[in-house]
Amino acid sequence: MSLSSKIEWTDSTWNPVRGCTKISPGCANCYAKTFAERFRGVPGHPFAQGFDLRLVPQKLAEPFQWQSRRRIFVNSMSDLFHEGVPDAFISKVAAVMRLADWHTYQVLTKRPERMHRLLRGPLRDAAQSQHIWWGVSVENRHHGLPRIRVLRDSGAAVKFLSVEPLLEDLGDFDLSGIDWVIVGGESGPGARPLKREWVIRIRDLCAAARVPFFFKQWGGVRKSLHGRKLDNQTHEEFPAECHRAAPGKLQRDRMAKELLAPI
Repeated sequence: MSLSSKIEWTDSTWNPVRGCTKISPGCANCYAKTFAERFRGVPGHPFAQGFDLRLVPQKLAEPFQWQSRRRIFVNSMSDLFHEGVPDAFISKVAAVMRLADWHTYQVLTKRPERMHRLLRGPLRDAAQSQHIWWGVSVENRHHGLPRIRVLRDSGAAVKFLSVEPLLEDLGDFDLSGIDWVIVGGESGPGARPLKREWVIRIRDLCAAARVPFFFKQWGGVRKSLHGRKLDNQTHEEFPAECHRAAPGKLQRDRMAKELLAPI
């Protein structure tokens, strides 16, 4: 887990899965793959296997180690619903999130069909947990907009869209049932451009639908040059959050031990 994330809309990251495979145009310049492949073959490094998909069960207990409440981006370096992740492991991740409920969890996928199946089935209780937010990536019309429809029917109590990298004008689309929208441009080498009018349209759609709107960045090869203000304003709204007190360390350790004990 990263104690302090540089991702503007979260506090920390938790990666019980590492690695992924590309599935749509939003993956073309994947920051996670670029980072991971730098360390392929480095003995002892967490990404010694590059961006190959693998489970990291020793990371499952990490949310119990933090007493202070945080927004936690789940699998910032993977996709929890990748076809290579067993249902049983996904269920274990969900069980950790349900029990360590003083945190807020942000789960993001480009594979909403599998998420839908599990949230409507064995993960139904996790779907209804207000402190677990379930989201889909929306980079364009062809791949992104259909994901919204699947998410809307997933049964999740809190649903969000990560519209980043935004690659084209999405037009007017339905935000009913959506609780949060993040918008951002691509950054780093080969970053594809983001146009102001695309962002303005989504901002106005969110305002009309009373959906919290978070503008992450303009992006670009050197994103620091462009910042994250839209019309001289920083937009960083969030959905309402649960505020539960964390138990003491001994109880948290016991909770983790009981939940993750081998069967």
